[in-house]
Amino acid sequence: MSDIDPRTAPVPTIFELSRSGRRAFRLPALDVPERPLGDIFAAHLADDAPALPEVSEVDVVRHYTRLSTRSYGVDTGFYPLGSCTMKYNPKVNEEAARLAGLAGVHPLQSEDDVQGLLELLHNLERSLCEISGMTRVTLQPAAGAHGEFTAMLMIRKALAERDQSPGEKPRRIVLIPDSAHGTNPASAAIAGFEMVEVKSDARGLVDLDDLRKKVSSETAAFMLTNPNTLGLFEENVLEISRIIHEAGGFMYLDGANLNAFLGVARPAEMGFDVVHFNLHKTFSTPHGGGGPGAGPVGVGESLVPYLPVPMVEKDGDRYRLDGDRPKSIGKVHAFYGNVGILVRAYAYIRTLGAEGLRRVAEIATLNANYLRVKLRDRYHLPHNRICQHEAVFSAKNQAAHGVKARDIAKRLLDYGFYAPTVYFPLVVEEALMIEPVETESKEEIDRFVEAMTAIADEAEKNPDVVRNAPHTTPVRRLDDTRAVREPDVRWTRR
Repeated sequence: MSDIDPRTAPVPTIFELSRSGRRAFRLPALDVPERPLGDIFAAHLADDAPALPEVSEVDVVRHYTRLSTRSYGVDTGFYPLGSCTMKYNPKVNEEAARLAGLAGVHPLQSEDDVQGLLELLHNLERSLCEISGMTRVTLQPAAGAHGEFTAMLMIRKALAERDQSPGEKPRRIVLIPDSAHGTNPASAAIAGFEMVEVKSDARGLVDLDDLRKKVSSETAAFMLTNPNTLGLFEENVLEISRIIHEAGGFMYLDGANLNAFLGVARPAEMGFDVVHFNLHKTFSTPHGGGGPGAGPVGVGESLVPYLPVPMVEKDGDRYRLDGDRPKSIGKVHAFYGNVGILVRAYAYIRTLGAEGLRRVAEIATLNANYLRVKLRDRYHLPHNRICQHEAVFSAKNQAAHGVKARDIAKRLLDYGFYAPTVYFPLVVEEALMIEPVETESKEEIDRFVEAMTAIADEAEKNPDVVRNAPHTTPVRRLDDTRAVREPDVRWTRR
């Protein structure tokens, strides 16, 4: 028997498989007369043929099939990436997005030719309005951070048009909790605002006293994630909204964690004026890998005039794109956004319905709390009480044996699991942010708990095994510091 482990055996590059004269495909002979290229085209011809690999069809198929088995994703295993909601994508959504009448639409077709698609987009907007309590929703933004930026642009324009009292300073300050997603301050800064951080209290929630100290007549908005990145619901959200609104600012909800109370509570009823949705998270469309996402933004009545153009409007039985919106911030995406993702989200919403969407939140919360209770005796839990969609542990117990959160994440790869988010949120030492999501079964979560428990045992009894992980992956632990300082992203041929 061979002692080669197929999980770690190196896969040769397609160039290394190349053998002169081999072909995977041959073009048929030219059956029309050849014509000279002319001086313009001839001048751009290469002197030598491109250095392409020469391989047979079976070599091509086996090579890329073998590589595909090394990929990890939601279709191959548990993906407990906290704060990112990496859940299974139902294939019926993919079928819907591939329907010829949707996938084959050209963005420049006349409105009369795409009434079905416009109706779908209109219905998706109305669904998101019902879910959030917002008045209108733009579907254009291409991801969560893009939605944040779009929201900040609308807030900036609304403030610019607001009548100022004599001597009143411009509202340039955006308040952001210390546990916020890093994209929040980035989006606000790009939109021209200045950031002021609000501290968390001992319970992991917004410190109301610190908020009251920092809110002022210069406050433009408060960017709040609810539930926050600790997986905790902001119990004082109504009081926070009152403080911000009395100061004349806007309440912004980072909707990244909306799956925690989907169908249970509505952002508008918490006092939010604007919210972004991550369709590629909450509504189970493909996420990651560099593909398209969607981050629609819903707004209350006061921000409706500033929504991007165009908006889908319904006139009787006909749908149209409305670009005549004088106060709009303009376009934030070509045409009407990443429509294929919007179709998938609409299919997901229609499949589940109101009762199913609420069930999403209930199971996501149940799974997170089951995981919390199962692991709290082995990993430090900074806030040991009911959480929402995710639980944030700390590896500081393991750090006493020289094992860090990063080591635990690497060791999980040997157990066949993707690693959770580590070192975020920053307010937790050696953070391990774990989100089991609603699509995982109890049996799969139990397998993950067993792996985490085994790693905790290893950290105490044989810490070198964890510190030197992973042991079974094709590539061992990389030099992260060197990768940042000396990036080499050139394509090379061996």
